This record gives sequence, C-alpha cells and structure tokens, in this order.
Amino acid sequence: MRLILLGPPGAGKGTQAHRLVERHNIVQLSTGDMLRAAVAAETEVGLKAKDIMAAGGLVPDDIVIGIISDRIELQDAANGFILDGFPRTVPQAEALDALLKSKGLHLDAAVELRVNESALLQRVEARVAQMMERGETVRIDDTPEVLSKRLASYRTSTEPLVHYYSEKRKLVTIDGMMTIEEVTAEINRVLAAILAADESAKKSARKSAKKAAAAKRGSAPAKKAAKSAKKAVKAVKKAKKAPVKVAKKAKAAKKAVKKTVKKTVKKAVKAAKKAVKSASKAKTSKSAKKPAKKAGKVAKKAGKKRVKR
Repeated sequence: MRLILLGPPGAGKGTQAHRLVERHNIVQLSTGDMLRAAVAAETEVGLKAKDIMAAGGLVPDDIVIGIISDRIELQDAANGFILDGFPRTVPQAEALDALLKSKGLHLDAAVELRVNESALLQRVEARVAQMMERGETVRIDDTPEVLSKRLASYRTSTEPLVHYYSEKRKLVTIDGMMTIEEVTAEINRVLAAILAADESAKKSARKSAKKAAAAKRGSAPAKKAAKSAKKAVKAVKKAKKAPVKVAKKAKAAKKAVKKTVKKTVKKAVKAAKKAVKSASKAKTSKSAKKPAKKAGKVAKKAGKKRVKR
C-alpha cells in the first residue's frame, strides 16, 4: 500500500498516518527525516543536500526525489509507505509518478482530509486558551496567526495536488470534520475497496496472461499447418509452371533440330551438286580420250602398211 495524505495543517494527517502504519505494516516517510538520515549516512544525494542545507537553501526536487528513491528500496518499505510532506507541488507529484513508474510501482491513493478552515482556527484558539489556563507554554507555530499563514500557503501551493490526483483517479476525499475514530473507519473502508479492486485486476490480468499463453501454445500447430499449406501452394504453382517450361524446352529443341536438319540437308544438296558437277567433268574428259585413242591406233596401222609396201 503506497499512500499520500493531503490536507491543511491541523486536519489530523499525523494521527491517521500513525494508524495506517500499524494497520498495513508500512512505513511513514517524512522528507525532513529522510534528508537528515541521508546526510548522516553520507550518501551521494545526502552529501549534495548537506551543502545546500548548510547554506540555508531549499533542497531541489531532484535531490529529494533521489533520497526518496533510495529510501523506498529499503526492506522496511517493501509492503509500502505513506509519504509525509511530499509532494507539495504538482511538479513534485509528476516527478514522484515518474520515479514509481521507473521502479514498476504505482501510487494506490492520495487521501485528502477535507476540513473547514474556520473550524480549524477555532480549534487552535480553544487549544491555546486551554494551554494558557493550565500554565503551559504555547508553541510559536501553534497560534491562530501562524495557522492562518500556513493555510494560505497550503491553498496556493499544495491544494492543486487535489485536482492533479483527482484527474489521475487516485484521489480519496474523507470528511476530516468527523471524529478521529470515524475518520479512521472511513479511510479503512475506502482503502479496503481499493485493495479488493487491485486484487481483482491482478487476477484478471493473470487469467488473461494464461489465456494468451494457451493461445500461443495452441497456435503452434496452426502455424505449422499454415506453413505446410504455404509449401503445398508453392508446389502446386511450381507444378503448373512445369508443363509450360517443358513445352518451351521442347519447342526450343524442335526448332534446333529443324534448323540442324535444314542446315544438314542444305550441305548435302550442295555436296551432291558438287559431286554431280565433278562427275560430269570426269565423264566429258573420258569421252574425249576415246576418239583420240582410236585415231592413234588407225594412224599406227597406216604407218605399218606403208612400211610393208
């Protein structure tokens, strides 16, 4: 349970914070106490704050956020915490939200104790009068005058937080004018409802996560089937393309054969023509030789006859 208590001075925040600490086993974190502890421990942010505090300056928000960051990581804050005195402004609230988000945490509620300021002043006046009657010393900061100044400061700087957390749907408003016991009972009732709603949301988230995991496991066969189907479609497309490829190859082969045959026939015809021509020449030459030979024989015979005579 991580809470912020809002309300003007004298609204009873301290009393209710103490009771919440006991009920939920959480820690109450005061920025003043945390600053002093960080300075004493000489942490990195503590040393930065020490120099500023020693000079009488206001510790910057980033240093306060750094101190809160270190503090809520301690074991005693594991169950949660109540922030006392922080945030006081909207920028501080935004910085706190960013810090919690970075740690995977969230604020459960900003509990506002709403009171009548006139009634608060009357309470202080009555308390001061009683203390004076008993002869007790009245604290300087516990007078109607000081309270009026503190109330004015609250309205200008801290009250905008009420609107901020209202818009974030984190605001819980409690009537601080009830008795202490009634205020405690009402805070407990509201926080119990918030815890129940958170638990219900967690169960719903776990259920959704289980369903998502089951769906993911179930989707494995589906993915496998889809992959197989994709392969089958690819194979079909390939098979459809195969006849086309074969036909193209056959056509190309037929064309090549036709071309080769044509070329071969052309060569054969050419060769045949050449052979015919050669044969024709040879025949002509042979026919011319026969009369010459015959004439030679006749002349030879004639010669022989002349000799005999």
